[in-house]
Parts: sequence; C-alpha cells; structure tokens
Amino acid sequence: MLYYLFKYLEEQFQFPGASLFGFITFRAAIAFLLSLGISTVYGKRIIKFLQRQQVGETVRDLGLEGQSEKAGTPTMGGVIIILATLIPVFLLSQLDNIYVVLLIITTIWMGLIGFTDDYIKVFKKDKDGLKGKFKVLGQVGLGAIVGATMFFHPGITIKEEITDPIAAQEIMERTDLPVAFGEAIQSTKTTIPFLKNNEFEYSSLIDWIDPSLAAWAWLIFIPIVIIIVTAVSNGANLTDGIDGLAAGTSAIAVITLALFAWISGNIIFSDYLNVMYIPNSGEMVVFITSFTGALVGFLWYNTYPAQVFMGDTGSLTIGGIIAVLAIATRKELLIPILCGVFLMENLSVMMQVSWFKYTKKKYGEGRRIFLMSPLHHHYQKKGIHESKIVVRFWIVGILLAIISIVTLKVR
Repeated sequence: MLYYLFKYLEEQFQFPGASLFGFITFRAAIAFLLSLGISTVYGKRIIKFLQRQQVGETVRDLGLEGQSEKAGTPTMGGVIIILATLIPVFLLSQLDNIYVVLLIITTIWMGLIGFTDDYIKVFKKDKDGLKGKFKVLGQVGLGAIVGATMFFHPGITIKEEITDPIAAQEIMERTDLPVAFGEAIQSTKTTIPFLKNNEFEYSSLIDWIDPSLAAWAWLIFIPIVIIIVTAVSNGANLTDGIDGLAAGTSAIAVITLALFAWISGNIIFSDYLNVMYIPNSGEMVVFITSFTGALVGFLWYNTYPAQVFMGDTGSLTIGGIIAVLAIATRKELLIPILCGVFLMENLSVMMQVSWFKYTKKKYGEGRRIFLMSPLHHHYQKKGIHESKIVVRFWIVGILLAIISIVTLKVR
C-alpha cells in the first residue's frame, strides 16, 4: 500500500524521498525492521493472550530431560510469524507481482492447515490433531496451485542472453544496458547446482518422444512441485522439536534465498554471475526480509527456555514458504543442500521407521538405528543439552548456506 502511495506522490507531486520506495533494497530493509518490531513488541502480547486462553502445549512423555517443564507453554505461536510477515508485505511490496501473490497464498494456506491442526490438539484435546491425510491433501493442493501458476501464468517468465554479437549490440543500444537479453518467455527451466551449463528443462523429460508433447510438460512439472512442497513443509514440521531449532535454521535458509532472488531479478548481476535472469523475481526480497524479521523476532521468545512454541501453525507455514521460494527462484534442486537440516530430520524418521518395521518382520522384534527420531532427539537421548544441539544445527545450516551460495560460481 505504501509503495503505491509513495509512487503516486512521486509522480504527481515530486514528493521528496518518495522515490526511495521504488528501490527493492530500501523496502526490504524497512520490511525487515518493521517485521522484527511487530514480532518482538506484539509477540509478547500474543503470548499473553494465548496464556489467557490456556492454549498450552500437551507434552508426550518421551523420557527426555527437561521435557516436563515444557508442559503448558503456549503453542500456536506461528501466528506471530504469519502476522509479522504479512503486515509489512501488504504495506511495502508490489501486490500485483505474481511471485508475491503466490507467497501470500502459501502463507495463508499453510497457516490455516497448521492452525486447524493446533486447534484440534489444544481445544479438542486430540493429541493426533488434524488427520495426516488431510494435511497431505492440503499440501498437495498448495503444490498443485503453485505448479500450475508457475507453468501457465504469463507473468512468470525468464529471459535468455543474446549470444549473437550484432543482435546483442542493437539491443544494448536500444535499452542502454551493458547486457542483452531476449524477450521474456515462459519456461520450466531450472538450474542444477555444481554443473557447467547447468540449466535443465523439465519438458525435456517428455518432448524427446515428440516435440509437440512439450505443451504437456505440466503433467510432470506439477507433480514434482507437489513433492517438493510436501517434503519441505514436513521437514520443517519434524525439525520443530526443540526450542529455536526450526526458526533459526529456517532464517538461515531464507536469507540465502533472498540473495538468490535479488541476483536472479537483477539484469546486471544475473549476467555477471551467469545466473538465469527471472524478471520481477527481485520483488520477493521484500517478502523474504519481512519473513526473516518475523523469524528472528519469534526467536526472541522461542530460544531456550521457550516462552512460546510455533506449533504446526508456524512449522508447516515455514516449510511451505521455503519450498515456494526455492521453486520461484529456480533453485529447487538446491533444496537438499540448502535445507540439509530438514533433509536429515526427514531421513532420520524414514530410516528409523523403515528399519524398525523390517527388523520386526524379520526377527520378531523391532530394532532402531537412532536412540530416537527425529535426529535432534537422538542427541538429546545421548545427554547433550538442547541449547547445544540447536546451536550446532545452526552452524551446520550456515555451512550449508555457504555451500549453496558457492554454487553461483563453482560449476
């Protein structure tokens, strides 16, 4: 809203300083500060409200040290993250940008699924919450929306660099830019990390049969997007098991995605780093910095000993947003590295359950790989304090983020 207001003031009245709102970096910085302020100042009020409503966490007895002290801690704190993200976005971003619209839909969609799950757990006294099939159905629905939008929407395009020197010179003279890109085209191209000439076209999985089948590539692309959204949101959900772990590792990942979005949306830097140029994707940086501010502000109350838990309201939303950001910046194949902590948590559960079922069937008694899954509980069982586990996972997350950034040049 403020973006359009100051744009109008600049165009009509030459209002001093109004032009600043035309710069993504300025709006991104303001969005971060505003989001951080909302989550820290009003976060406390929301926590007190949750306490008055007796929205306390019911903790299962897993035999973990310090677990009993967490009983009664307010949950559904993901509301803080959602509000602190969306308010600055509505105020400062271009609301007609399709990428921003997709992220807003993702935030509200996954927030409602998580809120429903938490509501059933807290107020209906059902520890299982929303049935798993309904959660998955919601994730699949979001994945279908995101995949269809990415494939069919005319506003989601890429531009390819012109290699013909004569044509490039003509374009540079006409646009007054030091680089030359062709017309915006709809494409399902993405990037493969660490490989030279690392662009991969999803339609190539089907058009080798017949070039006309490229129009039906959505039959492959949309299911892949659904898998990514479901996997990342579940990974974030599993990671939210000890104080500050999910919020901290997510903040590290989204800051990295902010860098990718800014470079991909900048015609100069995308050319310099030989990164796919995605017009209008830079506007996502405003959303990402607002989201980062919300996560950091939430951490103020969520670090050990936590005053509030995010619940599924927060964890499912976080995972959905990260997945959509990666897909929109064409970095979804980088998720196993960038979201390596989520991947480890996911794999630890899958390995534990699979091995337990296999050994029970073969030997009559289930055996375990880890002392407990997800992985962070394994280290708790080993007697490591949860604060130390969280910080070490953050360090791993930072290392993975650095590796992800290195993929911009190392191929």
